[in-house]
Amino acid sequence: MLAKSVLERFLHESQEKLLHFIQGFVSDPDLAQDILQESVLKALKSAPHLRDEEKLISWFYQIVRNACYDVHRSRASTSNFEAKYTIEMAMEPKVEDVAVLCGCFKALIPTLREEYAQVLELLELGEMSPEFVAKKLGITPNNLKVRRHRARQQLRERLEEVCRTCAKHGCLDCTCE
Repeated sequence: MLAKSVLERFLHESQEKLLHFIQGFVSDPDLAQDILQESVLKALKSAPHLRDEEKLISWFYQIVRNACYDVHRSRASTSNFEAKYTIEMAMEPKVEDVAVLCGCFKALIPTLREEYAQVLELLELGEMSPEFVAKKLGITPNNLKVRRHRARQQLRERLEEVCRTCAKHGCLDCTCE
């Protein structure tokens, strides 16, 4: 238990210095305080296992550095997600695009295998959740993913047969009948 008391004394005497160190990694003072608190908790839990008290200070600073790196990784992951979401939202069809979208695919859905047509009607046109559709069809979510992929692939092939150039260039401003 000697390591724990030495650690507590060190933390009490070095709190401002530690906060300054953490603020070198993160600019937000509140976040720095949170990182320090989390590091203290982790260190206090692990202190009884520390064998060499002379390494206590470097050991604690390593805990703090790791906590700072974790925050950076978390933020990077969040910003990557936000960037992908922004791109996906920009790709959502706009009302004016939907107006000129090729309507041939709706007429071709009934020509697909029945199970593929059913998946497309429920997921794509009916906008139902995959979980609901899988339960409704009595199949696993993985099986639904496979069917959805195959259904889209078969529909794409039919569109290319019927619409030719239009289908290869995105089926916008469709001129096929």
